[in-house]
Amino acid sequence: MKKYFALLSLLVLAACYGRDKSITEIYLINAEGLSKKIGTIEMQDTPQGLQLAVDLQGLPQGEHGFHVHEMGDCGADTDSTGKMTAGLKAKGHYDPDKTAQHLGPDKNGHKGDLPYLSADKEQKVKQTVYAPHLKLSEIKGRSLMIHEGGDNYQDTPAPLGGGGARIACGVVK
Repeated sequence: MKKYFALLSLLVLAACYGRDKSITEIYLINAEGLSKKIGTIEMQDTPQGLQLAVDLQGLPQGEHGFHVHEMGDCGADTDSTGKMTAGLKAKGHYDPDKTAQHLGPDKNGHKGDLPYLSADKEQKVKQTVYAPHLKLSEIKGRSLMIHEGGDNYQDTPAPLGGGGARIACGVVK
């Protein structure tokens, strides 16, 4: 009887997860705004945290920083020098606890820090990553941002992991 209730409890728990899914379209971005669509990211809550199933084509080969940004706007904006810059309307990394620390997806810094993405020589990214500190409900209306370079999850030698320019983006619906 105990085994039956344990199994039933697991089935109910499993049914609760994955019910709410979101598919976000990802676009290349530039100083004029959105460019061409390069794929999708499907997200759902799991016991391991937010699962992000990434399916993209058209990113330069190599590692790319990947983050949730505060605002759900992938548009360009004027930077501090007066130059139009891709993706600035998304603002900074999602950091609701105001930690001001870029520590990576498994630590207690920005909640928007996600595992980096890796594009193969065909410029494809097909991988599933997890954000243990996030839930889908808290990132709806925010943006997913992909950076030109990798991410070391530190603010040295370059700020925010050294990922560089924002090159692709999508708004979570």
